[in-house]
Amino acid sequence: IWTPWFSMLGSKSGFDSIQECFEDLTPQIFAVETGLSSDPEMNWRVKNLDGLTLISNSDAHSPMKLGREASIFNTDLSYVHIKNAIKTGDPELFLGTFEFFPEEGKYHIDGHRKCHHRSWPTDTIQTEGICPVCSKPMTLGVLYRVEQLAERPLGAHPEKHHPFHHIIPLNEILSELLGVGPNTKKVNKVFNELLNSKGPELKILHDLPIKSLYHGEVPLLGEAIKRVRNKDIHVFPGYDGEFGRIQVFTAQEKERMRRHR
Repeated sequence: IWTPWFSMLGSKSGFDSIQECFEDLTPQIFAVETGLSSDPEMNWRVKNLDGLTLISNSDAHSPMKLGREASIFNTDLSYVHIKNAIKTGDPELFLGTFEFFPEEGKYHIDGHRKCHHRSWPTDTIQTEGICPVCSKPMTLGVLYRVEQLAERPLGAHPEKHHPFHHIIPLNEILSELLGVGPNTKKVNKVFNELLNSKGPELKILHDLPIKSLYHGEVPLLGEAIKRVRNKDIHVFPGYDGEFGRIQVFTAQEKERMRRHR
């Protein structure tokens, strides 16, 4: 619903609410998909979305992208049961979502990719949305639109809401720890070894005890996943179609921890 330019609440859609978009069909809308560049906490600030189930899906254009965002169900795997869980938002049936860190999404903040210029909403307001490099209008990101429509402060939430959990795909974590690309043979080898020995990726990222996540080739894996769970990471936000970067460790932190092992 947030992606620039023309998603329902995107900066050029022409709509500031579900009612403006769907008019008399608004009562038929019971869920919205929040996209990679926002998370439920951002959406909770917009009262117009109260009462809707916030779902998260992955754009399934390649196998490794499956499940990088996901909705969590406690139902039979059938159309009727899944639809009912989403429609009712019953917290016993719809358990929440796994989320990208929204800063990693391609449209989190404002900017111009060609000009290598990114801008936070407060700065965008100061420049009236004009790129200081080329003097053309910038692409306004999801955070800007949320700020425009927000009626609650960050951290507030409606009475009805579901849990959510930030994750970073396992191959991206391994890529950082091993110092090679996420699609390399080295990462794929360790990735598959972990799946074979520890179980599914989401279980590794979210459920398993940290002390059980040791792997000889990546001794910092447990510490990395612990940091992701605690949101103790370094973020370089995405803008104007360019993905953001999430870094678990600085180079100095990695070197220091390796020396102390």
